[in-house]
Amino acid sequence: MYDTLNFDVPLVKVEENIYSLELFHGPTLAFKDVGGRFMARLLSYFIRKEGQKDVNVLVATSGDTGSAVANGFLGVEGIHVYVLYPKGKVSEIQEKQFTTLGQNITALEVDGTFDDCQALVKSAFMDKELNDHLLLTSANSINVARFLPQAFYYFYAYAQLKKMGQADNKKVVVCVPSGNFGNITAGLFGKQMGLPVSRFIAANNKNDIFYQYLQTGKYNPRPSVATIANAMDVGDPSNFARVLDLYQESHEAICRDISGTTYTDEQIRETVKTTYLQTGYLLDPHGACGFRALKEGLKEGEVGVFLETAHPAKFLETVEDIIADKVTIPAKLQEFMKGEKQSLPLSKEFADFKAYLLKL
Repeated sequence: MYDTLNFDVPLVKVEENIYSLELFHGPTLAFKDVGGRFMARLLSYFIRKEGQKDVNVLVATSGDTGSAVANGFLGVEGIHVYVLYPKGKVSEIQEKQFTTLGQNITALEVDGTFDDCQALVKSAFMDKELNDHLLLTSANSINVARFLPQAFYYFYAYAQLKKMGQADNKKVVVCVPSGNFGNITAGLFGKQMGLPVSRFIAANNKNDIFYQYLQTGKYNPRPSVATIANAMDVGDPSNFARVLDLYQESHEAICRDISGTTYTDEQIRETVKTTYLQTGYLLDPHGACGFRALKEGLKEGEVGVFLETAHPAKFLETVEDIIADKVTIPAKLQEFMKGEKQSLPLSKEFADFKAYLLKL
């Protein structure tokens, strides 16, 4: 655990009673460094202990998961990682972070959406022939070893609020930009373990499947649509089933602990620009959803934390266009940009993916 969290996770005041938990100070500048690095170390320990080798990690990504997992597992003996990502739907910097590594990391560029990538991975785990032929595991948040460690930083955020004296006489609200729902599910697990958070807000972009569930009590997954907050472009969140199970499928109980919001690209752009001009704080598109939802939803007697899940420089063109100013690119990202893209094209048909895996 000490090796996983060897970087800072500061809580930064943005406005009165609103704080940003900056989760982008790790190796790939995204919150998934926590779960990705923890899982890599855990899996490496167990394959050595059990004498296994040639473990194949399948991971679907809409951007940040791929880079965090790929860099977490880079060079780990006995493990090969296959990153499936939607062609043309991740930022250039995100793509560079997992397509330039080589070694035991293979990038598969899928002609489809993130949901198509996720469906390929899930189908592989259900296929008997593949599992007889290969040792497969997942590094998406469908794997509990990926998402559960994320509960740690919720406790850390509360501890920082407490140290500042902000949690003594106020109820704590946490807002989570939500896509595949692993991040907020980790927070809900934390609440079950005693995390003293009053309630959560799930911030959606136009892919508002969970928001609609809160309004209607009906879960209706649908194909995802592309937005500037691309890591949240999920039409059928894997972890929704865990939330249902955690609350015994009670819509009423879920609504007591979680409220929801949904924002268009235009609203996200407006939030990034206005916040930057008024406070000097630069949000990425995902953090902008979280900040806006918290600002609009915070009540008297509450203090709020939103999760700033990725560094704004990972969405360089989008953010610079919004603020009409240059964004400083951290040295870590600049190193990735020097590499040459190495990826293999793949259709969204499972038969093609299966044929590829059987040739390994």
